Amino acid sequence: MAATRQRATGNRRTGRDRLDRTDLERYAGPVAAILAEADAADRLDPARWNRILRRHPRDGASVFSKSQVVRVYRHLCATGRMEFDERLLRKIRMKPVRTISGVTPVTVLTRPAPCPGKCIFCPTDVRMPKSYLHDEPAAMRAELLAFDPFAQVSRRIEAFAFNGHATDKIELLVLGGTWSAYPRDYQERFLLRCFDAMNGTASATLEEAHARNETARHRNVGLVVETRPDHVDLEEVRRLRRLGVTKVQMGAQSLDDEILRKNGRGHTVEETRIAMTRLRAFGLKLVLHWMPNLHGATVASDRADFERLWSDPALRPDEIKIYSTALLANSDLYRLWERGEYTPYGDEELLDLVLDCKERVPEYCRINRLYRDIPSTNIIAGCKMSNMRQHLQERMAREGRRCRCLRCREVRGDAVAEEDLRPVERRYATRETEERFLSFETAGDRLAGYLRLSLPARPGSVEGIDLGVPELRDAALVREVHVYGPSLRLGDAAQDRAQHRGLGTRLLERAERIAREAGYPRVAVIASVGTRPYYAARGYRREGTYMVRRPRDD
Repeated sequence: MAATRQRATGNRRTGRDRLDRTDLERYAGPVAAILAEADAADRLDPARWNRILRRHPRDGASVFSKSQVVRVYRHLCATGRMEFDERLLRKIRMKPVRTISGVTPVTVLTRPAPCPGKCIFCPTDVRMPKSYLHDEPAAMRAELLAFDPFAQVSRRIEAFAFNGHATDKIELLVLGGTWSAYPRDYQERFLLRCFDAMNGTASATLEEAHARNETARHRNVGLVVETRPDHVDLEEVRRLRRLGVTKVQMGAQSLDDEILRKNGRGHTVEETRIAMTRLRAFGLKLVLHWMPNLHGATVASDRADFERLWSDPALRPDEIKIYSTALLANSDLYRLWERGEYTPYGDEELLDLVLDCKERVPEYCRINRLYRDIPSTNIIAGCKMSNMRQHLQERMAREGRRCRCLRCREVRGDAVAEEDLRPVERRYATRETEERFLSFETAGDRLAGYLRLSLPARPGSVEGIDLGVPELRDAALVREVHVYGPSLRLGDAAQDRAQHRGLGTRLLERAERIAREAGYPRVAVIASVGTRPYYAARGYRREGTYMVRRPRDD
């Protein structure tokens, strides 16, 4: 417990890190010297950075933290003593990978609550929402703040800004068991307070908070919730849209009904297929969780199971999280292991399996995670390799193998030359749509931006049932527009970065042309509330919870 308190406290800004106005002036000289050396360095690795800090100490002995350097740098720019340089900020920024994909992810947890599922692998911790442990990083932050949504969002935005990251474009990830199982008034209040934190002011209703966010300093560019396949009916999806949800994470776990039964999942593979089809019909982005090494599975059956994700037209998710089953003491699976009825995979078995899976992921899908962020001290037996992605990347490099997923191909912080970009189009079919994945890619196969265009066979309906959303009845759907590169502030531009160079507009124009040629009178975008002004500036107008326009003529 003491270790937990210590780790949780470590996530807060300490008194040593905070600087008042007097400190900002007092430290202007030494920080300017630090910045000059950092700017002159060809490569600023940790060893060189530490040597620079030691040459220009704070208060004679202690060294500046990187967040303090960023804070003083911003002060020097604000007072006109230095010219702001995005390149220099990227050099000294803490944990740049957090915002390297173009948005700033803010994760919050809902309050502790039971789950309608009875999964045998799921941990039970009364302090946490079902399936979470109290010493997972996001869970510790949430517990420290009493699961208060306003405090969680405010604290994370403050931490990102403190460390030099742009916080204009926020992707809000709401985690914590099954979102759809929480009371509806709690859901509304929770999201209202999240938006209040982004807006910097309180609103009386969620609709009012959405309207304020269109011009807020911290705009919501994505809203993600977690649910189960057996909770996705059409009314629920309509509610998710009214709440502002643009992406849904869903635990498929397995695509074998017998494996699902043995592990107490409480739903079928067909329910997963139906849920995916319904969510896609509304234009939502789809993230599936898949778990190898469940009770009853083998390495061979898992390989076959993973193939079904892509061979089955009803599935084919936009993103995937691979969560190898973790054997935890407070789960029913632990008792099966004690009786010798369950055996976790060894490290090499699991690495071989996940490596094969990575190679099979198509170019339109992103692998978000390869390992659940569970502290290894909680895992009784089996793989405890929290840095699995690093091990896999090293092995793939040695063996000359490649992963083609979006994450492995995105430009990240690399320079992008306009003349090096080429338009690419990939097509694939789902149960009731044809999907077009439009992208701009470099000659070196790096991804600078993409758009997901969905062409429904029967616009505005699914499974022969009307969606009850008039604005979708004759429309092609733009489910996502994403431009990569470090997250830049709204209105900023960097000549060698993908963001804010018109790639999003050009992708939209391509989508509109394809939709018109395919016979769709209109294009509807499932726009996050903070992106509505972006689409309005490009000729779209709001209808319900979508931004809609007629495709332009050439």
